[in-house]
Formats: sequence, structure tokens, C-alpha cells
Amino acid sequence: DISAEMTYYARAQARGEVTLGDMARRIQRRCTVTRADTMAVLVSLGTVMREGLAGGEIVRLGDLGSFQIGLKSEGADVEEDFHAGLIKKAHINFRPGADLTDILTSLSYERVAVKPKKEE
Repeated sequence: DISAEMTYYARAQARGEVTLGDMARRIQRRCTVTRADTMAVLVSLGTVMREGLAGGEIVRLGDLGSFQIGLKSEGADVEEDFHAGLIKKAHINFRPGADLTDILTSLSYERVAVKPKKEE
């Protein structure tokens, strides 16, 4: 009986998504800034973040968190033998700040139907 061998685990399931436009509308409702002004700032934030990350800077967004480029590479036994060709992949590390990690303590959970797996 295969069911006796299975173990089930919790898995977060998204209920939808929030786009840049959605965020601009939500921000507009909370302050005196227009949606257009908010969109301009959010779009510019993305541009400024890309520039900072490409320039090797850590991008800190206050209590929201910080972003930094990370690398995966092969190793070299001697420092002098290390070269850029050993770098295999770059990625962006995100470290959430207090504003985001605080929500983890107040989450509630409910059982939902399992999403069917996508066929390959």
C-alpha cells in the first residue's frame, strides 16, 4: 500500500499576486501621493536598485530588508590561480528586515486543496 509510505508536509500556496500597479494604487489610498507619482517612484526604485547592485553596493531598503549580489564559483587552491572564469553564476541575496520578519510570527494557517502538478 503506497499511501502508508507517504508523508505530507506543509507548503505555502499563493492566493494571487500584487503587481507594481496594484502597489501604487494601495499606496495612493494610504497617503496624499498620486498613483502616477507612486508608479514613477517605484519604477525608479527598480532602476536605482539595479544600478547599485551592478556597482557592487548593498541596497538597503530600511526595515524592509537589503539586497546584495552573491556568486557561485569553482575554487582555486592558490589565491593567484583564482580568476573571473571560475565564477559560474551570479544571484541576488535578499535579507528581510524587521518589517517583513515580524509578519512571520502572526501568520495563520489553513488547509487548502492541493494544486495539481503541471504536466511536463
